[in-house]
Amino acid sequence: MQQFMTQLQHLLSAPGSGPVNWDLARQVAASQLAAAGDPAVTPFERHAVEEALRLADLWLEPASSWPSGIQTPVAWNRNEWIFKTLDVWRKLCDPVASRMVGAMGDLVPPEARAQLGPMQSMVATLGGALFGGQLGQALGSLAAEVLSAGDIGLPLGPAGTAALIPANIKQYGTGLELPEDEVRLYVALREAAHQRLFQHVPWLRGHVLSSVETYAAGIRVNREAIEEAMGRVDPTDPESMQAIALEGIFTPEDTPAQKASLARLETALALVEGWVCHVVDEAAGGRLPNVVALGEAFRRRRAAGGPAEQTFAALVGLELRPRRLREAAALWAALTEHRGIAGRDALWGHPDLLPSGEEFADPEGFARSQLDFGELDEFDFTAPGGPEEQPPGERRPDDGTDRS
Repeated sequence: MQQFMTQLQHLLSAPGSGPVNWDLARQVAASQLAAAGDPAVTPFERHAVEEALRLADLWLEPASSWPSGIQTPVAWNRNEWIFKTLDVWRKLCDPVASRMVGAMGDLVPPEARAQLGPMQSMVATLGGALFGGQLGQALGSLAAEVLSAGDIGLPLGPAGTAALIPANIKQYGTGLELPEDEVRLYVALREAAHQRLFQHVPWLRGHVLSSVETYAAGIRVNREAIEEAMGRVDPTDPESMQAIALEGIFTPEDTPAQKASLARLETALALVEGWVCHVVDEAAGGRLPNVVALGEAFRRRRAAGGPAEQTFAALVGLELRPRRLREAAALWAALTEHRGIAGRDALWGHPDLLPSGEEFADPEGFARSQLDFGELDEFDFTAPGGPEEQPPGERRPDDGTDRS
């Protein structure tokens, strides 16, 4: 008990409130980036990014039915990416972290709780510091690899802000052995496509983020793993926070509801990424000499999970891999062929119109379905009596929809 009290008292000195010590997370991430290097954005790079995003928007005009979604084109260094996306990370991570902190409180024996009294709140401080240190380390690694604000499929940055990270694009292009300006332009096309989609589909941002939250809400906290992690904390050594691995603390519940939640999330991620891939390849085809190689490289990168997979898998038991990316891209391609660009994009008018995971298996059949998407442009889905918002793939029990 005395050792436990000593640990809590030391960790009380760390500022921050809530289930995650975000001050500590920022400090750890900044320290990690400082050690690895965080090149400042030069005026040349800033101009190159703005020009790439401007050109990308021009190329996307004939490939999309929506106008530009970019209000502010910017170039960020790695620290700026962390700072500008932290609000969304907070929204995604706080609910899961709060359950970990609660589980840590349960580890204190009932007889010891009476002795702790008001100081029992220090348990939350310990949990917030532990999670904050791990999250900072993960965000620091992620910041060194992401190429843009929308790189991992989530709307992490401010709405309307299209951002590229020049240092990471240069590093990634070197690995591909492709010209930096081509890689930059391809990343700009992807970022501009993400902005169009999330800016002109008002319900999508909230739906994707809530899908992550809903799945995370069903993740189980492993109390034994928490107890083991706490035992490795050295209160006299702040770096011990970073050395601890939290793998195994969060595990998915193997229930029908959780499986359905995961299926909805994977479908949503695949539909977003598939649309972006298809639209970008259509816009860049015949313009970028290495468009085929770039398209394949980015598909492999996203399908394998990239840096986001490690971040979420370790911290909240959640992988953000669009597992059915190629199927989703084929579906959007089939819809473009059979229904045209306007008919394809009209499906984003409401979640009920999007294909379910089962319909990924037959893109041609879905594209030839009898629903006339052209009529949807004039339909007001917000009018009284209109269909209620449902996640992609779910049907209202009484709607009688037949998509065969």
